[in-house]
Amino acid sequence: MSLNDSKIRNLKPSAKPFKVSDSHGLYLLVNPGGSRLWYLKYRINRKESRLG
Repeated sequence: MSLNDSKIRNLKPSAKPFKVSDSHGLYLLVNPGGSRLWYLKYRINRKESRLG
């Protein structure tokens, strides 16, 4: 699913944080307070990390 500005603005916060993925490890974390954080998930030498 390709995220665009209108899709992101229409996301409603819930009681628990949830992730909405875009592509190639990029996802948006929506927190209960309504804040939105971008993260990039990647692997180096089989170790998974995230950049945000």
